[in-house]
Amino acid sequence: NPIQMEESESEWGELTRECLINILSRLTAEDQWRGAMLVCKPWFNAFQEPSLHSVFNLEPYFDSPSESPRWWTLQFESKIDSMLLSIVQSTRQFLTQIRVRHCSDRPLNLVALRCPNLEVLSVRSCPRVTDDSISKIATGCPNLRELDISYCYEITHESLVLIGRNCSNLKVLKRNLMNWLDPSQHVGIVPDDYLDACPQDGDSEAAAIANYMPHLEWLEIRFSKLTAKGLKSICQGCPNLEYLDLSGCANLTSRDIVNASSSLSRLKDIKKPNFYIPRSVYHTERYGHWELYDERFQTDVFRI
Repeated sequence: NPIQMEESESEWGELTRECLINILSRLTAEDQWRGAMLVCKPWFNAFQEPSLHSVFNLEPYFDSPSESPRWWTLQFESKIDSMLLSIVQSTRQFLTQIRVRHCSDRPLNLVALRCPNLEVLSVRSCPRVTDDSISKIATGCPNLRELDISYCYEITHESLVLIGRNCSNLKVLKRNLMNWLDPSQHVGIVPDDYLDACPQDGDSEAAAIANYMPHLEWLEIRFSKLTAKGLKSICQGCPNLEYLDLSGCANLTSRDIVNASSSLSRLKDIKKPNFYIPRSVYHTERYGHWELYDERFQTDVFRI
């Protein structure tokens, strides 16, 4: 009934702007963009409130016990791209936080152009995010204080250099890699060719972090292939580190970690590379005897 619809719309439209903003702020991002702003004109106007669009976070939708192979398809990536493009085109300079996965360079190029106040960017597991977009983010988003580029294998140390040079407020960097020592947990989910593309230049990335990110307080580099040299450079170049995650960094010994981290006076928590490594990956012959093998990985799990 048209009359009833008009009366209903009038009732919703009589709410104060403050009340409408409060209601909209309680909706999920999905519900907000499913048409809440189209209820009536006052709702549409309230939806333009900048505070409603400072954070775009899709992480809760990826928070499941296991990944889905569907997430790694071009079709899924296209949907994420479209959503992020829509958000950026609508909110522009109001965005301060973006947390997504499986997007490509396309929306991030627009982020670099239209979101100068961005402070947090998390783009984990994005096989088609490359140096091209991250280099633009470095110049277009100088206020960045947190960056998560974990499992993005097309991003190199060159992007880290540019981010460090241009984003002097960077305090948090997450550059974790997948478990290349035992990739069985990813088989059937992540494409094999992507697993094989795991970055090899751990020390180059370490040098970029050490030389251009002196104010870091939180650093995650799980399963990085950096060596003792790379770790030493990070500890010398980032004296303010309070949290350091080295889980899975198989090229480091306990001695390497102690020697390098001893200079970090503010360090509160450090995750060491204690894990089980299948014999198929590291044979005892590589190190010659069990004692050296155990000393290298600080574990008794290998003893028979």
